[in-house]
Amino acid sequence: MKIRSMKLREAHKSNGVSSYCTILWDLTAEHIVTASSSDASISIHDALLPSNTPRFLRNHRDGVTTLALSPNSSCLASGSSDRSVKLYKFPGGEFESNITRFTLPIRALSFNRSGTMLAAGGDDDGIKLINTIDGSVARVLKGHRGSITSISFDPKSEYLASVDSFGTVIIWELQSGTTLHTLKNISHNTPPDFTTLSALSWSPDGEMLAVSGLKNDVVMYDRDTAEKLFTLKGEHTQPVCFLAFSLNGKYISTSGLDKQVLIWDVAKKQDIERQKFEEVISCMTWKPHGNALAVIDVMGKYGVWDSVVPSSMSSPTEGGPTLDSKKSDGLLFFDEEEKEISTSGSMSDHGEEEDSFMNSEQPTRKRLRSFKYDEDSDDDVNDMSLLPKVESNKKRSTADVANMKNGKGTQTGVVAVTGPKMQEAFQPGVTPVQSGKRRFLCYNMLGSITTMEHDGYSHIEIDFHDTGRGPRVPAMTDYFGFTMASLNENGSVFANPCKGDKNMSTLMYRPFRSWANNSEWSMRFEEEEVKAVALGTSWVAAVTSLNFLRIYTDGGLQRHVVSLDGPVVTASGFGDELAVVTHSSPSLPSNEQMLEFRVLNVPNGTQSIRGKLALTPGSVLTWFGFSEEGQLTSFDSMGVLRVFSNQYGGSWFPLFSASKLKKKDESYWVVGLNKTNLFCVLCKSPDKFPQAAPKPVLTLLDLSIPLASSDLGAEALENEFILSNMHLSQIQRKIEEKEATGDDDTTSLEDEAFNIETALDRCILRLIASCCNGDKLVRAIELVKLLSLEKSVRGAIKLVTALKLPNLAERFNTILEERLLKEEAIETVCVNNTTTKTFVSPEIVKGQECVNEVQLTSPSFLKKKSTENSTNPKIGNKVVEVKEATKSESKGLVKKSSNGEVSQQRSTNPFVKSSNNQEKEKSSSVFDSLKKFKKNEK
Repeated sequence: MKIRSMKLREAHKSNGVSSYCTILWDLTAEHIVTASSSDASISIHDALLPSNTPRFLRNHRDGVTTLALSPNSSCLASGSSDRSVKLYKFPGGEFESNITRFTLPIRALSFNRSGTMLAAGGDDDGIKLINTIDGSVARVLKGHRGSITSISFDPKSEYLASVDSFGTVIIWELQSGTTLHTLKNISHNTPPDFTTLSALSWSPDGEMLAVSGLKNDVVMYDRDTAEKLFTLKGEHTQPVCFLAFSLNGKYISTSGLDKQVLIWDVAKKQDIERQKFEEVISCMTWKPHGNALAVIDVMGKYGVWDSVVPSSMSSPTEGGPTLDSKKSDGLLFFDEEEKEISTSGSMSDHGEEEDSFMNSEQPTRKRLRSFKYDEDSDDDVNDMSLLPKVESNKKRSTADVANMKNGKGTQTGVVAVTGPKMQEAFQPGVTPVQSGKRRFLCYNMLGSITTMEHDGYSHIEIDFHDTGRGPRVPAMTDYFGFTMASLNENGSVFANPCKGDKNMSTLMYRPFRSWANNSEWSMRFEEEEVKAVALGTSWVAAVTSLNFLRIYTDGGLQRHVVSLDGPVVTASGFGDELAVVTHSSPSLPSNEQMLEFRVLNVPNGTQSIRGKLALTPGSVLTWFGFSEEGQLTSFDSMGVLRVFSNQYGGSWFPLFSASKLKKKDESYWVVGLNKTNLFCVLCKSPDKFPQAAPKPVLTLLDLSIPLASSDLGAEALENEFILSNMHLSQIQRKIEEKEATGDDDTTSLEDEAFNIETALDRCILRLIASCCNGDKLVRAIELVKLLSLEKSVRGAIKLVTALKLPNLAERFNTILEERLLKEEAIETVCVNNTTTKTFVSPEIVKGQECVNEVQLTSPSFLKKKSTENSTNPKIGNKVVEVKEATKSESKGLVKKSSNGEVSQQRSTNPFVKSSNNQEKEKSSSVFDSLKKFKKNEK
C-alpha cells in the first residue's frame, strides 16, 4: 500500500541534530505547547491560527526535556537539563515558581488526576512526588537503577508506574510509597543521547498498563497483578518510542524508530491506520475533542494529523469521560469522577471533516488487516476475557475493599465541585522553599532570618541591617524544620508545621538578651499546627490551624488562648499591638477573598480596631504589617498598598499602586514602609520573590496615591496634600489617646503636628498658585479656607495680588477678616464664660466648651500661633511679607469645669490672644487696620 508523507512546520531549531521534543494539547484544544531538549524556550502555539507567532517562555537556562499540563489545563510544568522544574499559569504563561530542583537533568513529569501532585524524575536516583499547593516534596520513590524516562499516574489515584533507561518498569503504591511490582527488562534500552525514550501509559479506565516492548511491539499488563495480557504487534520494524491512548481508550497511537506512526484498535488488536514521516516522532497527543493527533519529531517540527480514525469507525472521544452537560446542580457523580478528568471537556466530534491547518495531504487509507500475534506469546487468542471492557469484572483493589469495610465506600456518593479557593495562611517576609538554596524565614525593616538545608538539618542565621540596633546572634542548627519566623529587637520566634503523625508542630522563642542562662523555650502542639507567628514588646503570639490565637509572655508563660472567627491568613505585631487577618466567609464566585482584621492590645487585653480588609478584586493578600510609625498596612497581589486610618469611621486608603509605574516586567516584594517611602525588593519577571544570597538590595519608592488625571496638572502637589492630611490626622489621634489616658506629655506630638501644618500650608499655597494659573478660582477659595496659619493666609493674599486677581484677593481678605472676628468672639466668650458678647451669630457660640464649638473650614486652624503673629504687620500695606511660620508659645484658655471651678487649659489655637488689656488693644488695632484697608480698596 502506498504511504504518503505528512508535512510539518518548524517549532524549534535543531541545527541538524536530533533531540527529544515534547508536544501537548490543552483541554480546550485552542493551544498546542511544544518544547525541545536543544532549546531553552517553551512555545505556546495557537491551534486555531497556526500562522500566528507563538508565545515563548524563556525561563530555563538549558534545553527543556519534558512538559506536563494539569488536568484542567490551568498549570503548566516543565523540566529541563538545567535540573529545575518550573510551574507556569496557563494559557497566559506567567511564571509561578521553581517548584523543585534535581542534581541531574529531568526526563519525565506527570500530574495526578486532581492536579495536586506532580511526579518528577530523571537521571537522579528517585522520583519526587511534589505537592503543587505548597511546593513541598511529599515522598521520594527510589528503586530504579537507570534514568527515569516515563512516569504515569494511575487514573484511580492508587498507583504510579515508571520505566527507566534499562527497560525496568516499577508500579508503586502511592499511599505507602512501596514497590508493588517490579518488571525487569521488559522494555528496550534508551539511547545515550536520550533523543527517544522508553514509554508507558495507563489506559483511561486504569485497568491496563501499556509499555513499549522488546520486539517492536506494545505489551499490555494487568492493573493489579501486573500479568501480561496481550501484545500489539504490527508493521513497526524498529522499537516503539512513544505511545498514547485516545480519550475513550478504544484506540492507541504508537510511534517507532522506523519513522512510522500507527493507530490501533485496542479491542480488535489491529492497526487501522498508518502515517510515514521524514524523522522519528518523539511525542504525540490526541485532540481533547475531535478526531486529530498532534505530533512532533526529533528535529523540532510539529503538525496535526486530522481524521486519524477512519470515518467508518467510532470517534476517539465517543464514550470518553465527560461532565454531564445537562446537570446544573454543580455536582460530579462518582462514576464520572473516577475517570481521567485531564481529558474531560466537550466530547462532541468536531474534527471529522476539519481541514488540516498544516496544508498536508490527506493520510492514506489502509484496509483492516488481521492481527499478527507474538510468536512467543502464551496468550489464548480466543480468551475474550482478556480484552478491555467498559465495565471491569476484576476484583476490587485492596484499597477499595478496605474502604468498603470501613464504611468509606463511595459507590453511590456524590462529590461537590469546589468553588473559588480561599487563600492559604502565610507569614510576611517568608520566601518559598528552594532545594539547595538559602531562603528567608523572615525579612523586615530590622533584619533578616535565613535558613539552608544541609544533610537533613537546616542552618539558621540572624542578621540585622543596622548592627547597632541589635546584638550579634550566633547561628543555630535547626532540627525541627522551621518554615516561618518573626524578628524584633528583643528576640526571634520560629515555628514549623506538622510533618507526619510523629513530628508535631513546634513553636520556639529565642530572646537576644536575658539575665538567665536558659531563657529559650518551646511549645509542642498535638492535632494542630502553627500557621502564623508574631512578636511584640513583651509577648509572643501564634495562630494555629484550630483557629486558636495563643499568646505567651517573653518567658514562655501561657497567658491567653483566644478562638478566632475564621481560618487565619496572617498576623503581625508592633509594640503592644497584635494584628490578625482571618477569613470572614468563603470566597465570592468572582474569586474575591473575604477577609477581616482585628487589632488587639495584648497587655490590656482589649480590641482597639476590627473591620473588613480591603483588597483589589481578584487579588490575594501578599504582605501585612505595621509601618515604622505604627500604622496598619496591607499589600495585595495586584500591587496596591493600603494603610488604615481612623478617618471616615476607620477606612483603608490606597497609598501606592504598581500599575501607575507602568513596569509590567517588575514585581515588588514588600519589606516595610515609613510615612513617605515604601521599602521593597524589585523582582524582575518571572521572579516573584528575592534570593537570600546574595543579600537583596532594598529599593525606596515614594508613596503615591492612585489619583485620577486632574485638569489642574498638579498630581504631585495633590498627592502631598492628601498624605500630609492623613499623617496629621494620625498624630491628632495619638494626642487624643494620650489625653484620654491622663498623659499630658504631648509636647513632642504637638511639635510634630505644627511642623506638618506648616509644610501643609506651603503645599496649599503652591496648589493655589496652580489654580490661579489654570483659572480654577473656585478651587483656590476652597484651598485658602484650609490654611492653618494666619501668616499663610496673608501669603495667599500677596500671591493673588501679584497675579493681578483683585476679586480673588478681596475674597481672601474677607475670609481672613471673618476668621479674626470669630476668634475674637470665641476668646471673649471663653474669658467671661457668662456673657454672649459676640461679633458673630449666636449659632457659633453654644456653651461652655468654646474651643470645641469653633468649626472653621480648616480643622487645624486653631492649633498654635507663631510668635511672629503676636505683632501682626499692618494690613493697610498691600504687600505682606511671607516668611516660614515658626512655632509659637502655647496660650492659656480659661475653661469652667462642671463643678463651677475655673481651670487653666492649654490652647491649640494659633490665633488666640491672651486675655490681658495689652493684647486686646493690639487686636483692636488689627481690626481697625482691616477696616481702613477695605475702604481704601473700595
